[in-house]
Order: sequence, then C-alpha cells, then structure tokens
Amino acid sequence: MKRFSGLNGNALRVWGLTALLALGVFFVTRLVLLAHAVVFSEQPAGGLLGAVALGLLRDLPAAAVVASPWALFELLGKPSWRARLRWPLLAIYVFTLCFVAVSETIFWDEFSVRFNFIALDYLVFTTEVIGNIRESYPVGQIVGALALLSALLVWLLKRPLHSAVTRSVPRRSQLGWVLSLVVLVWVVAYKMAPPEFSSSNFANELADNGWRSFLWAARQNKLDYRQFYATRPDAEVISDLQRLSGHARVSATHDAVQKVAYKSGFPGGKQPNVVVVMMESMSAEYMATFGNNENLTPSLDKLAGEGMLFTHLYAAGTRTVRGLEALSAALPPLPGKSVVRWPDITNLNTLGASLAERGWAPHFLYGGYGMFDNMNGYFGAQGYKVTDRTGFKDGLVEFENVWGVADEHLFDQVLLEIDRETATGKPFFGHVMTASNHVPFTYPSGRIDIPSPGKRAGGVKYADYAVGRFIEMAKQKPWFDNTIFVFVADHCASSAGKAKIPVHRYHIPAIVYAPKMISPQRVDTLASQIDLVPTLLAMLGLEKDDHFVGRNILQVRPEEGRALLSTYQNLGYLKGDVMTVLQPRRKIETFRISADGKEAQPMATDPKLAEEAIAYFQGAALLMEQHGNDGRH
Repeated sequence: MKRFSGLNGNALRVWGLTALLALGVFFVTRLVLLAHAVVFSEQPAGGLLGAVALGLLRDLPAAAVVASPWALFELLGKPSWRARLRWPLLAIYVFTLCFVAVSETIFWDEFSVRFNFIALDYLVFTTEVIGNIRESYPVGQIVGALALLSALLVWLLKRPLHSAVTRSVPRRSQLGWVLSLVVLVWVVAYKMAPPEFSSSNFANELADNGWRSFLWAARQNKLDYRQFYATRPDAEVISDLQRLSGHARVSATHDAVQKVAYKSGFPGGKQPNVVVVMMESMSAEYMATFGNNENLTPSLDKLAGEGMLFTHLYAAGTRTVRGLEALSAALPPLPGKSVVRWPDITNLNTLGASLAERGWAPHFLYGGYGMFDNMNGYFGAQGYKVTDRTGFKDGLVEFENVWGVADEHLFDQVLLEIDRETATGKPFFGHVMTASNHVPFTYPSGRIDIPSPGKRAGGVKYADYAVGRFIEMAKQKPWFDNTIFVFVADHCASSAGKAKIPVHRYHIPAIVYAPKMISPQRVDTLASQIDLVPTLLAMLGLEKDDHFVGRNILQVRPEEGRALLSTYQNLGYLKGDVMTVLQPRRKIETFRISADGKEAQPMATDPKLAEEAIAYFQGAALLMEQHGNDGRH
C-alpha cells in the first residue's frame, strides 16, 4: 500500500464502494425488521413487501450521505493521513454501520418504529439508557460479535478498496463535481420526509431509513403548532375550548384563588389526603377486569371492584412525560416535546398548585433519578416537594436496578411522607411515579411466582404486588379512612399498531379508591387522561377553582365522551368511533375505529369534529403562548 500512498485515489469509486456497503447493511436491517413484524406483530408479509421495495429506493440517498465523508477524505486529506487512517477508519465505519443496525432492531422491538425523537432524547440520558441496555441485553457478546463481523467485512473489502485507491485520478479534475454530488445528496436526504404511502403504520416505518429518521427527528423535535398544523381564528378556538371544557375560563397559568373557606363533602368534613399513583406501562389489557386471563393484576382488579373504575380512559401519549403532563397540568399533548421537558416553566396551572392554594402539601415522588426527562426540574418549579431515589430514607431501599428502586420501596417512602405531613395537620397530596414495570424487569425475589427477571409479565405482576402491599400497609394508618387513592397508568406498554394512532395501544386503567368516601361504581364514558384532574377537583368540591382544559368525567353525557391521543407528531381526537388526526403540513385525516380499537378505516372528515380537534390542540398551544412561551419547545 505504501507505493500508492501519495496518489489521489478515485474518490467517487471509494465513495461508491462504502455507500454500497451501507446500502447492503440497510437492506439486511429491513429484512430483519420485516421478519420481526411478521413473527411478533403478526403482520401479513405480503402487505409489507412493497415497503421493502420502496425502502430500497429511499436507502440510496441515505447510503450516499452516510458514506459521503469518504469522498471528502479521499479528496481533501493529506496523502500521509490517508495512508495511516484509511484502514482504521474503515474498521470504525463498518462497526458503526453494524452497531446502528443492531440498535435499530432493539429499538424496533420496543417501539415498532424507526429511530425517532425518543431515540434522540435517550442520547441525553446516557446513564439510565446505557445502564438499562447493559441490564437487559448481553452487551459484551453483542459487541464482540459485531467486532468479529466488522473484521470479516473489512477483510472482504480489502481488495476492492485497494483497487479503488490505486486507480488514481488528479484531485483537481474531480474536486468540483464530487463536491457538487456530495452537496446534492445531502440536500435530497435533508428534504426527504417520512414515507406515507400506506395506511399501515408498520409499512410506512419499514419503508423508512433509520439514519434518515434520526436526522429528521433532530430537525422536528421542536414543532410550532401554527407553522405545521391546521389552524382556526384564535378567538374562535378559545371560545370553543371553554365550551368543550365546560369552564367559563381556561388557562395554563396558575392564578391564586379567592380565599373561600374549604367545605369538604366527605364524612367528618376534613380535607382528604390525595395520592395519585402513576404506574409505568400498565396497559388495561393486563387486567382481568378488561379480559386478561393470566392473573397478573389481582390487586388492581380487587381495587377496581371496590372503587370507582373508569373503563374507557385513554392515555394522552406513549411516553411517561405525556402522562405526567396530563395528570399534573391537564393539557392536551402538544407536538414535539412534552411540557415537562420545556426549560424554565414556572407558575403552570397544575393540580398541585390548585391544591396547595387550599392547604394541601404537594409532593412528587419517583423511584428513579428525577433528572431523567426533567421530572425534578418540572415539578420543583411548580411548587411540589420532590423526592427521587437519591432522597429516600437511609436503609429503606433493598433492591434497585438502573431504572429505579423496587416499587415496594417507593411506596414505603410515600407512607413516610404521608405520616410526616399528616402529623403537622396538613393534608397530603402526592403524585407518585413507579418504575418497576420497565425493562430490565428485575425485582426482589420471593414476591411473585415469576422469577426475576420476569420480562413484561413479571414486571406487571410485581408492580401489582407492590400496589397490594401498599394498600394493606396504608390500611393500618390512622389517616387511611380520609385518603383518596388514584391508580392510573402513564401510558401503555406498547405503541405499535397498523394505524397512525392505534387506539387499543392507549387504553389504560384508572381507579379511584377510597372505601370510606366513594362507593364502588363503573364509569363507562369515553375520557382522556387530562380529565382526571378536573374530576378529582370536582370530587373535592373545588369546581370553582378549575380552569383546566380537561373536564369532569362524571358530568359528561356518554354521547359526548372523547379522548385526546398523540404520537410526537400526530394529534388524535377520538369521539365515539371516529378518530380525527391532525398532522404536519396542515393535513387532516379521519378514520372509523373498530370496536376493539385495532382497525382504522379511512373516511371523509367531519368538519365539526375537525374544528373540535383543532380547538383542543391549537388551544393548548395558545394557552402556552399566553403563559409566556413561544410554543416551539
């Protein structure tokens, strides 16, 4: 190789060779994802073959972009640099392609999508994410196998790359047009939007390219509603938002209420403690109450029978921050980042702020590290006392993994905090976020009949065990009879489905349990996660303090039920069996949803439903603008 080290190799041939390698890796990756969709998601292979063909075409500019640094290396690098770095860089390049391919497969296994803003966010929280991967997968074996595969591919590429390098072309003769081609492919790739050739979300995602989708997510993570979505006049939107919420005024900003003496409608006339337990990934489909026969949730099923069960309540999104946002601020989900992730948000209209005005002591307790997803920052800025795994009582935690402490230890800390507040005479309000029902699904031994790690079934059953233990321990406390417990999921365990917004993947349980204050009942009205805050305020007799966007479910006529669902770009408005979806580029699509929520048939858009959908989502953006933010976070 030394006698050719001073020549200017054919940059186009080297670029083409490395792009062809990337193209091959992309193709194999797509075949693996296809097999996964067919085997594990039971998608018909025939319906996805078109996605494979389209994906190959879409891979061309992506492969050219990924390999373009090689063209620049051969054109602009000094001969001595090229001679020393060519082969080490090739090894790194090949390993990176293979590593990203495996990462895509793992990401697809959990989310059934290509890289998106979730993958982008995960790069920020490396401690939890890397720790989670190390506990969930044999990382050493995977990396070792990839290193061997990379070495083999480099060896196979030795002769063709040697040939490309030795076919010398003067630098000046190729500089202009090769650089022009590099710019051209970057422009094409930059302009390439996500594929939308099929009504099946699996097909659209399969046709995409992970490298392209990751860069697109980096561009689109901040979405200005006005710029990308269908709009109406602001005054009309606010007027409709007031009508739809049932409130004379709606706001995202907390205003001090007039100090009117609180009158409790519950026995004894005391202000009850309120404990909202948000359970990680607790889909409704895991409960026997909703038809599951695996006996995974005996505790929750018992509470559902003894409390107030909301049978048709749907999560606002597919990530924890969306649940936190809905259960604290009752805001419809905005595209892009959740409000929880916005920087420097203070004085937001939250349940904690409303209750604090009336004498409650608001707390946020989390079993993981609260810096993740800005949980500590968000709740602390809204006046909650924040306690995460770093602030638990010494000696309390006996089991933890990278994602958080065992749920039973979190609940032990909750009991301590309630004891502490009630001893001062103040009613306690706690927003509790669990962590155990999350990969790697590890938990203390001897608690349930599924050994740890128990995959999803074990995670669900242990989380349920911890809830049952918590309630039994709470029953021994003097404050139990004057406490309202709310158990609700943050989101479902999976967001995968054929539809743009697969409704069945948003169905979550919601149970209000206070045996001395609330009689057992079922509420079958279609409702949203954002409605729990106004419903709780109404139960507490604080309707006049309510200027949230959500509404009191107990006062909604069944035929007026509705739910708000979202991905990070698609915003769904479900009313009856009709789903109106607002999408970027001001696009609106409407679907008829099957009874089981799994099928979505396109239909003509109902103008009235489209107006209501816009009112909710544009209205939320307007309220945040009025709060003093630009709505583009």
